[in-house]
Amino acid sequence: MNGLERYLGTVAGRAVDDLARTPILMQFAAEFSGSDYGRFAADHCVLVEANVRCAEVFGIDQLSCISDPYRETHGFGGAVTFVADGPPRSTQPLADTKDLDTLAVPDPMGSARMLDRVRAVERYARDHAGTYSLLGWVEGPAAQAANLRGVITFMFDLMDDPEYAGALMDVCVETGIAFARAQVAAGADTIGIGDAIASQIDPRTYEALIQPREKRLVQAVRASGAFAKLHICGNITHLLPGIADLGVDIVDVDHMVDLAAVRAAVGERVVITGNLDPVSVVRNGTPASIASGVLDAYERAGNPYMVNAGCEIPAGTPAENLAALCRPLPYRA
Repeated sequence: MNGLERYLGTVAGRAVDDLARTPILMQFAAEFSGSDYGRFAADHCVLVEANVRCAEVFGIDQLSCISDPYRETHGFGGAVTFVADGPPRSTQPLADTKDLDTLAVPDPMGSARMLDRVRAVERYARDHAGTYSLLGWVEGPAAQAANLRGVITFMFDLMDDPEYAGALMDVCVETGIAFARAQVAAGADTIGIGDAIASQIDPRTYEALIQPREKRLVQAVRASGAFAKLHICGNITHLLPGIADLGVDIVDVDHMVDLAAVRAAVGERVVITGNLDPVSVVRNGTPASIASGVLDAYERAGNPYMVNAGCEIPAGTPAENLAALCRPLPYRA
């Protein structure tokens, strides 16, 4: 099986030859290919070349468009600054106002940074369609609202002005839907939805304000013909009931969450990926401890399962450690 066949088989719940490998690569990929994070995030050609090289060297089954959370923010009118040795920096255009009319209306095919991601999908599809899964990416409603308002300000919005917070997230959802559709049209078979800030929010607020909007985004992604993947960094144990109702195809799980609890919540259809600690296990561990960790994660999650760390593979991870994470592991019926 090639990477795409392995990936599609897993999502469909079929037996495959080996577990699919879908690690999240950003700064690691940039530096491994001889570039830097700034160029990786600013130029889709660098991003594509870096991810393809890692896929070929390490046996990864998916090519990803993830670089940073500020693609849509730029489309909304935010300024983004690139640095060589870290992720892009952003200024928040809404920090001092709640007037949604001051926001630009992002156009995925007109906003430079959003279009750059669409071009990455197109380049992958041109050269690698049928060989690898192609992962597009959008920000979830809470994450994008926090990008626009600033994390602390948005947290206060949720408590002090939930009506406004909901209206802002509605705008973010509509932008996410348009951005997702553009990437699917370019060739993405899966859209990742990153909503990291949600792990810091209490279950009642999540289920009242955020989960329904995530669900609308998930439904739109699936209606476009792509799979929906949810990525929330951090401890999502308290959010599992709501996540189980989203209808996602794939859920990334960070290292502090019990995979058995996730499986009990989401059922037998949803693919679980994760959840080795990216730092203590993947970057600072040994190939032997990583191999053991993958086996343990697989046993706790059960099928369907894909190999991944809890989040991004950190810069500075030894190549032999990523190779150990991606070493073929036979599927167990």
